[in-house]
Amino acid sequence: MNKWTVKDRYGNTIYCTEERWQHILESRPEIELFFGRFLETVRTGRRKQDPLLPNEYRYYKRFDELLPENNHLVVIVVFKTRLDEHGQYVPNNFVVTGWAKYILPKR
Repeated sequence: MNKWTVKDRYGNTIYCTEERWQHILESRPEIELFFGRFLETVRTGRRKQDPLLPNEYRYYKRFDELLPENNHLVVIVVFKTRLDEHGQYVPNNFVVTGWAKYILPKR
């Protein structure tokens, strides 16, 4: 199974599996051509913590090539830990889902 790993602007390592990407495309096939931009959203986009799920973050970034219907990609990332082969807790941060959206600019 393919897995793409990137570092976000805050230094966190985050991965997206091929299974998750295919799951996203099942309901949002219009973003298939924007996989590079999808990963860029996680790498360099801004993020907001979910107030009800503190280990979940919404990454978002503007891309004009999504216009006129949309202008941002949004990616949901869950931050967890797992035990490695030495019994140490290590980060296990992964993409859950994502979509394109039109977000009005703040005035």
